[in-house]
Amino acid sequence: MRPPGSTTTAPGTGTPTTTDATSAASDTSAASDTTAAGDTTAAGGGAAGWEPSVWLGAPAPGGLALPAAQPSPSWLYAPRGVWLGDDLLVVADSGNHRVLIWHGRPDRDGAPADVVLGQADASSEGPAAGGRGPERGMHLPTGIVVTDGRLVVADAWHHRILVWDTVPTATDTPPDLVLGQPDAASVRENRGGPCASTTFYWPFGVAVIGEHFYVADTGNRRVLGWSGGLPASPDQAPDLILGQPDPTSREDNRGGPAGPATFRWPHDVTGNAERLLVADAGNHRLLGWAPHPDADTGADLALGQADLTGCGESPYAPGRADTLRFPYAADCDGDLLAVADTADNRILLWDGLPRDTGAAATAVLGQPTFTDTGENRWSGVTADTFCWPYGLSLHAGRLAVADSGNNRIMIWERRR
Repeated sequence: MRPPGSTTTAPGTGTPTTTDATSAASDTSAASDTTAAGDTTAAGGGAAGWEPSVWLGAPAPGGLALPAAQPSPSWLYAPRGVWLGDDLLVVADSGNHRVLIWHGRPDRDGAPADVVLGQADASSEGPAAGGRGPERGMHLPTGIVVTDGRLVVADAWHHRILVWDTVPTATDTPPDLVLGQPDAASVRENRGGPCASTTFYWPFGVAVIGEHFYVADTGNRRVLGWSGGLPASPDQAPDLILGQPDPTSREDNRGGPAGPATFRWPHDVTGNAERLLVADAGNHRLLGWAPHPDADTGADLALGQADLTGCGESPYAPGRADTLRFPYAADCDGDLLAVADTADNRILLWDGLPRDTGAAATAVLGQPTFTDTGENRWSGVTADTFCWPYGLSLHAGRLAVADSGNNRIMIWERRR
């Protein structure tokens, strides 16, 4: 994993306005008639037309987007997770070990959050609420989902999932339910013992797809699923374990080579009613199942690799529309799929969920072409560049990106 922060420089004049953000993206939405693996166009087909509209977090005077010396409600430090709704934005401000909430989707650059979770106030930071304890604190929160009015946060380095029965409107509200640990004060990996069906080790991703609740239990190299939605207690066992032969196993790729039923670093989960998708970051791929599996079984789809056993990367080769490097996040909105191709510093879009292994993306955001992969385009921070985009959320024609290395959230809009 890349450490928090940004090290790129370029000319700049200060915090961009929304107009600046919109105009800066003109070359990321140019249409293309081809989407072959070696295609060099930036965007093609129906996925064209995306433009950045709102910049939240660190401004970029001189082309640098650095975190503030002291946290505030409008600055971020290496955010790794985001969830976007109609009138709600929730961000895992991971480097500050807190979650920020905007009640009412922000529509201007630099808008401050109105609720802070995991810290006593908007200026505090540090794991476990700055030392107050894990009961109200967090340690590297990452995945976020809101479902039926409940807020769910993957408190990754506390090896647990936190649940609020309603989205909090007051700062420092404690969670109503803790999953993965016996109580709110416990934070050891796998509850301090061997791996089991109700324990977690670095759970980075959470998702609700229909009636299914999924957790990417990253350090145990598996995905857990509950068919009836969120479990009611930390002792409710999952109905599904994907990626391992039994509840106690946790080896990379089941102790062997990569295959259709193995994970190396499962980091996020998404899908729709017909298909489940898992971002298997360590194997540089997405795996897909159709329909949603009800037992441990091999995937029928792989994106980012040519087949279901591929797991390689090419860090020094030009990028391609059909390859991925450490895809840490993915999200679907209907049949539109977005993937954070994190180490290639870009977002890939498929306008229509792929059915074939190795299918090429139809558009790229954050780079001028599919072959470009540099941090902030090897230049400086602008509204349409990325430096290790770590999380994303698609909703109703908008895409929120946790641009971790640039210490910000960028909200993009589809203009056509």
